[in-house]
Amino acid sequence: MASLLTLMNQASTRFRLNSREPSLRLEIESPREPDIAHSVTRSVEDDFLDGNDTKSAGMCITWEDLSVTVSNGRKGSKAILRGLTGYARPGELLAIMGPSGCGKSTLLDALAGRLGSNARTAGNILINGQKQALAYGTSAYVTQDDTLIATLTVREAVHYSAKLQLSSAMSAEEKRERADATIREMGLQDAADTRIGGTLGAGSKGLSGGQKRRVSICMEMLTHPKLLFLDEPTSGLDSAASYYVMNRIARLSKRVESEIGGGVGRTVVVCIHQPSSEVFQLFDTLCLLCSGRTVFFGPTREANQFFALNGFPCPTLQNPSDHFLKTINKDFDMDIEQGLGSRVSAEEAIDTLTKSYQTSIYCRQVRRRVSQLHEQETDTRHGMLRTERCHAGFFAQCSILTRRSSLNMYRDVGYYWMRLAIYIALTMGIGFLYHDIGSTYGSIQARGTLLMYMSTFLTFMSIGGFPSFVEDMKVFGRERLNGHYGATAFAVSNTLSSAPYLLMISLIPGVVSYYLPGLHSGIDHFVYYMLMLFVCMMLVESLMMIVASIIPNYLVGIIIGSGIQGLMMLAGGFFRLPGDLPKPLWKYPLYYIAFHRYAFQGLFKNEFQGLEFPSQSGGGGSSSKISGEEILRDIWEVELGHSKWVDIGILLAMVVAYRLIFLGIIKTNEAVRQPSVAILVAAVSRRKQAVQIMESPTETAARRPEASNPMEEKTVALPAT
Repeated sequence: MASLLTLMNQASTRFRLNSREPSLRLEIESPREPDIAHSVTRSVEDDFLDGNDTKSAGMCITWEDLSVTVSNGRKGSKAILRGLTGYARPGELLAIMGPSGCGKSTLLDALAGRLGSNARTAGNILINGQKQALAYGTSAYVTQDDTLIATLTVREAVHYSAKLQLSSAMSAEEKRERADATIREMGLQDAADTRIGGTLGAGSKGLSGGQKRRVSICMEMLTHPKLLFLDEPTSGLDSAASYYVMNRIARLSKRVESEIGGGVGRTVVVCIHQPSSEVFQLFDTLCLLCSGRTVFFGPTREANQFFALNGFPCPTLQNPSDHFLKTINKDFDMDIEQGLGSRVSAEEAIDTLTKSYQTSIYCRQVRRRVSQLHEQETDTRHGMLRTERCHAGFFAQCSILTRRSSLNMYRDVGYYWMRLAIYIALTMGIGFLYHDIGSTYGSIQARGTLLMYMSTFLTFMSIGGFPSFVEDMKVFGRERLNGHYGATAFAVSNTLSSAPYLLMISLIPGVVSYYLPGLHSGIDHFVYYMLMLFVCMMLVESLMMIVASIIPNYLVGIIIGSGIQGLMMLAGGFFRLPGDLPKPLWKYPLYYIAFHRYAFQGLFKNEFQGLEFPSQSGGGGSSSKISGEEILRDIWEVELGHSKWVDIGILLAMVVAYRLIFLGIIKTNEAVRQPSVAILVAAVSRRKQAVQIMESPTETAARRPEASNPMEEKTVALPAT
């Protein structure tokens, strides 16, 4: 009896603490109190009917009977989400919670239009009651990983982003003011001039994890979006940083921007794993998932009551979110205490809660609210979103991206500067190794070897920039999915920004490697030599950008990139002369697609044409001389039917082709993951009839003789104390 009274007192205290409105208080200390189911019904009705009027110019997103399945190869398909229904309203913070693998991120991606091409959806996702795409600037998505350019300061990163995203009609001063205001809004003014990832060798650690997360949010808030999606915004942060970040996000949901208008805030949807108790209190609405099914959807303060009335009360002084996740986590299946000390397995607890929710007042009220939101938005002029928000034009995007990328390359020691230092060291070694190479017969082989080394192994070292290429692709992927700029602008700016640095690392080592050995004299020959090195450098970098766009893994990308270049080197016509190459693979097609073939031939023509060398016999007289043309034809088997400028022209054409292939790949990836709700959600021809929501418990009991849902039909009778 004493334990029963203790449980009653704990439940009573817990219900009072979880009811922040006087009308929501539940008293269960006396058997004379009204039926708990009726009390819960009234409180739930008040919670669901209370809130923002969606007739104002906010942005409401609803989903009804949403299911997502993904292809699982030969095993068929796997259901990730199963018949979910819910909504997110302006001025509210919706939290999607659940154990790992429950479908949180899939739901967030489905709502934001970011599902992969292997995912199939069914059901309705409506924006303000309409099937429409998320127009640029009206929504934003903050990813779990902070893919930022580490060499930029906070102010530079946000300012560049403002220049890219905001309309060209805005002045530079207005964009700067918008960026600075956003930095202050996220509390980053003290770190505005700190580099995001720190400075190599300067002893600066850069920003903390929480600050980086806020920078990511800053960059997406510049357009004042009405709808904000955040994937695990507290991942990797301590409790203090998590609360600070989430508190800022909660403020964003309540903040009324002039562009949003209507007296409402923005709609914020957060996917979060395991928040602290302080963070949990910031949520307005909770969507709790398990195995792709809804365990609970409703006001956050009602979640404790739902679990308690189903036999899983939250222990005193325990974080409610920890209790919920422990109850529905079946990865580490264990017995869970229920009621007066009885225990059930996690599978049984999940089954009990999901079935209870499906027949509860919460589920009915969610469907009723979704139906009401559809009707309200259909009747208002705010139903359709603005279909277009202008950002910077194409040429402005190219200019801004080129300046930003050039600044990143200048500050990133590993991008080009370390390569330049290594190139200088290697060419110094080559220069002294072949110093004053002379014009003997033996110098023919030495000259060919030197030219081969410069056009193969030095260009091969461009693979060292692959990690930087991958980081560039990550930043591009995040910004492109959010509509900051187009794929063409990125490809053009990447080419323009890298060209001066490639010219630099070709020119300085080229001077050393050309004049120390004493290669063919004449400024025209030196210019050609430099142009050939520059084109080879650009071609290899274009090839590595293609690899980086397909394989975003450092190690795998470096292995594949080096393997491709290794095959091309072997088939280029130096290690085996063209006439000796096996025809099935090495001659056709590798010899014709390997850029080394044209580099060898162009450099050999540039070096040997116009020169004469002693014959192998070493005798005197004119008959003992061998011309450069004979050397090209008989020793190196170079094709003399075209000039050396044709070879460099072919390489330039290959550079253009590689860049176009790179552009085609990133555009294809963009088409596969188009950020549009309209193409990701299967069109449903008719809207389902609105279900009747407000049923009395007695009517429900008459229709179902066996009561199974404590939230709907159970009358709790407790003994008097």
